[in-house]
Amino acid sequence: MPFVSKLPSGPVVLDRAAILRLIPHQGRMCLLERVAGWDAARVRCLARSHLDPANPLRRHGVLPAVAGIEYGLQAAALHGALIDGEPTPPGLLASLRAARFACARLDEAAIGTMSVTAQLLAGDARAMRYEFTLLAEDGRTLASGEALIAFAAPGGTGGG
Repeated sequence: MPFVSKLPSGPVVLDRAAILRLIPHQGRMCLLERVAGWDAARVRCLARSHLDPANPLRRHGVLPAVAGIEYGLQAAALHGALIDGEPTPPGLLASLRAARFACARLDEAAIGTMSVTAQLLAGDARAMRYEFTLLAEDGRTLASGEALIAFAAPGGTGGG
C-alpha cells in the first residue's frame, strides 16, 4: 500500500520537541534527539541519550545493547507519524526477528552520536513491519533487527 505523507519529506530536520509531539514516548523515555532525514521508506534519527547517566533504560549503571531495540522502535513510531502526518498511536511489539548486537553496551563514549534508522518493510492500519539499524558515529554497526508493531484498534497507518 503506497503512503502519501501529509508532511514534507527529505532534509527537514526535526528537533526533540517536534519528535515529542509525534510519538507516544514522552519525557525521558523519548530517546531520539532529532531527525536527520526521512522519506516514505525510512527515517534516520540521531541520539546521544545513550550516553546520559540518567537514561531510563539503564540497569545497574549500564545501558545494555538490547536497549537498542527501543531506539529502533521509537524511530519506527516516528516514521509512522511522519508518513501519516499525525501523532502515532501506541503500538505493541508483536514480533522481533534477526536481532543482532555487535557490542555489549551502548553507553560507551566512543560510540559518540548514534544514528538510528528505521526502514518500512510492510504495513497497514493493523500492523507495521520495520527493519532498524543503530550505527556509532564512526559508522560501526551496533545493533539491528526487524520488528512487527501491532495496533490495538484500527486507525492510522503509523508505526509503533
